[in-house]
Amino acid sequence: MARRRAEVEMMFRTAFLAGAAVGYVLGAKAGRERYEQIRGAWRRVSESPAVRERAESVRERGVGLAETVRDTVKGKAGEVVERRRERHADAPGPVTVPPG
Repeated sequence: MARRRAEVEMMFRTAFLAGAAVGYVLGAKAGRERYEQIRGAWRRVSESPAVRERAESVRERGVGLAETVRDTVKGKAGEVVERRRERHADAPGPVTVPPG
């Protein structure tokens, strides 16, 4: 009886592993095909002249906004430092501005 049970377990394991192997192969093939579809669609979109023009426009606007932010922050930081200096003008020794 124990031998029969071991045979059944071995057959079950073999069938399970065979099924898993077939599923893996079929799934990998289907996955690869889908990946190639997505990749092809992305290539068509990214090579579109309209998309390229829009991406360049967005990049240029981003650069302009970054420069504006940099200039604004630089100006505000200078104002904060100047206000702290004025507030502590009568303090002895060098003026240190704590972070924050």
